[in-house]
Amino acid sequence: MPNSIDKFRAIDAHHHIWRLADLAWLNGPTQPRIFGDYEAIKQDYAAEDFIADVTPEGVVGSVYIQVNWPAGQEVAEAKWVQETAQASGWPHAIIGYVDFSSDACAATLKELSQFSLMRGIRQQLHWHENPLYKFAPAPDVMNDSKWRQNFALLEDYNWSFELQVFASQMPDAAQLARDFPATPMVLQHCGMPEDTSSEGMRLWLEGMKRLAAEPNIHCKFSGLGTFIHENSVSFVGDITGQCMELFGHERCIYGSNFPIEKIWTTYTDIIQGFKENLAALPQEVQESIFYNNAKKLYKLSL
Repeated sequence: MPNSIDKFRAIDAHHHIWRLADLAWLNGPTQPRIFGDYEAIKQDYAAEDFIADVTPEGVVGSVYIQVNWPAGQEVAEAKWVQETAQASGWPHAIIGYVDFSSDACAATLKELSQFSLMRGIRQQLHWHENPLYKFAPAPDVMNDSKWRQNFALLEDYNWSFELQVFASQMPDAAQLARDFPATPMVLQHCGMPEDTSSEGMRLWLEGMKRLAAEPNIHCKFSGLGTFIHENSVSFVGDITGQCMELFGHERCIYGSNFPIEKIWTTYTDIIQGFKENLAALPQEVQESIFYNNAKKLYKLSL
C-alpha cells in the first residue's frame, strides 16, 4: 500500500553541501561535465538550504557524500561537515575521501577517524572512453596492489565504500567486492546507466547481475538524471525496478544527489518520482528503501 503523507519518512543517503569558495572545480570557469551546464549551482549550498529543501518532503536524516575539495584537503572537508552538523543537526553521517593510491592514505584515514560522523569513503573510480565521462586515470585502478593494500584498511574502521563505476568496470568491481567481503559497498547511481541504447542497457544489466551476486554490495537509487539531464519518472521506474529485482529491497537505498540534480529539477519532484514508482510495493518494502536500510548501513542515530 502507498505511504501515507503522515507516516512517510526518509533518509537521504546521498547529498552534498558546500561553500563555493572551497571547490575549485565549481567556482572556476564552467567546463563540460558529466551533468551538463551547472551554472545554476555555482553558489553556496549550506546545510540550512538542504534542510529547507528536504524537510517538507518527510526527510528526517541524511548522509553527506564527499564533493572533491582540492587534493590534500580531505580532512578539512570532513572537519567542516562535522562542525556544520554540530551547529545545524545535519547531516547525520559523513562519507569522506581518500586516494587509496596515495602514500598518505593510512595517515589520512586515521585523521578522518577523529570525526564521530565518519562512516565511509568515496573515491570515484568511474572511467569511460568518452572523455566527458572519464574521472579516474585508468579503468582498473581498483586492481592495483598498492591501492588494494590501502583499501583493506577500511575494515579496521568498520567503514563502507561508495562504489562508482560504469558497466565496463563492473566485472572488476564485483571481484573487488569478493576479495573484501567484510567491507560493505554502495553502488552509486544504480550503476550509472549512461548508454540507454539496447546494447548499452544489455551491458549495464549484465554488469549489474555480477554486482548483485555479491552480498556486500548495496544499490543506491540516486543520480538518475545525471546523463539524461532531467527528472524522468518513467526512467527512474525502469531502472529502479530492475535494480530491485537484482538486489532485493533489502539492499536498495534512496538518495537524491542534491544539489547536483537541482540543475534540472526540484527536490519535491525527485522524491515524488521515487514515491510514485514505489507506491505499489508493501509498506515495509518502501520503508526499507527510504529509511531502514540507510539507517542500518550508515549506523545513524535518529
